[in-house]
Amino acid sequence: MAYQATATAPVNIAVIKYWGKRDTALILPTNSSLSVTLDQDHLRSTTTSRADAAFQGPDRLWLNGKEEEIKDGGRLWVCIKELRAWRREMEESDSALPKLSEWPLRIASYNNFPTAAGLASSASGLAALVSSLSTLYALPQSASELSRIARQGSGSACRSLFGGFVAWREGTSPDGSDSLAEQVEPASHWPEMQALICVVSDAKKGTSSTSGMQRTVATSPLLSARLAGVPARMKAMESAITSRDFPAFAELTMADSNQFHAVCLDTSPPIFYLNDVSRAIIALVEEINRANTTPIAAYTFDAGPNAVIYAQAKDMPVIITAVKKFFPTEQEFTDPLKVGEAPLPQGFNDTVVRHGGWEKGAVKALIHTRVGDGPRVLGESDSLLGENGLPKVLA
Repeated sequence: MAYQATATAPVNIAVIKYWGKRDTALILPTNSSLSVTLDQDHLRSTTTSRADAAFQGPDRLWLNGKEEEIKDGGRLWVCIKELRAWRREMEESDSALPKLSEWPLRIASYNNFPTAAGLASSASGLAALVSSLSTLYALPQSASELSRIARQGSGSACRSLFGGFVAWREGTSPDGSDSLAEQVEPASHWPEMQALICVVSDAKKGTSSTSGMQRTVATSPLLSARLAGVPARMKAMESAITSRDFPAFAELTMADSNQFHAVCLDTSPPIFYLNDVSRAIIALVEEINRANTTPIAAYTFDAGPNAVIYAQAKDMPVIITAVKKFFPTEQEFTDPLKVGEAPLPQGFNDTVVRHGGWEKGAVKALIHTRVGDGPRVLGESDSLLGENGLPKVLA
């Protein structure tokens, strides 16, 4: 008999960034971080896990239809090993349980957005894997406990095990037992929060987050100053979210993004995740906020050139109008949230962006989404695996 489970997990975009590890094996961060979970209706990873006594050989996994090696000691292997160990404990204490921990696994995962382009695909992917396997194994652990496992696969994956606004506490224990995620506020707390993702490039980035952050830890003199300020910034950000104070949220978000990229530039050799289009988007948002007198938009950039612009629902039409005017997209923009457009604030200075705007395709696509929920468990009909245990052909 075969047992299987399918789950989805969301993308999260940090507003207080994690950059640097104090323990590379356990993925223990040098600082706490905080993120916004985005709506899975628009951005998600889906994973099906199946255990079957009839499967032969080792565990196998496919990502977007391509088989990935599960290397002994690697991140995927660690997550599977830890979850399997929890299942084995259950089986040892209850002889009636099927011995799922002894059966080989077949795992298929699919992202509905570009992988490795700065959109946190590893975070949602590892969170979907942990959610799928924990459901398959019927594990009783809480989302925070599961986040410790997801963290060992991809640090920011621990935050994708919750919806809404999520903190990853750095912890102090050498074994990582207190380095986990917890929800600050659910999505329902601030449903007006939305995000416009400007896909500047969907190519794989030249410097991976893993290697980039370790180079920063080893060589950036500015990093220690950044780390010293994170605790106060975390406290201020949690307060801004709890009170739904968007201007404070915006200023903290933009300052943290700028500081993160400053330490990347301070790394030797320097790391350039932003490009000219990224910097032009920063100038655009800053000018919108200046002309409006109060911040209504907040940009943030992870380890890549793609911009995420946060705004409340009432202000998003202005942001969409501005981005479309100065950065005509390669792909036609169809807004799933249908907020419409609105004129730029009076006094907006067009000259802050390249005269006449950028050429069509400088921003490839726009993704308009909102704050969303945590992992979802799907039904049998949503399985990504065929009856033979191999991935179904995905359209």
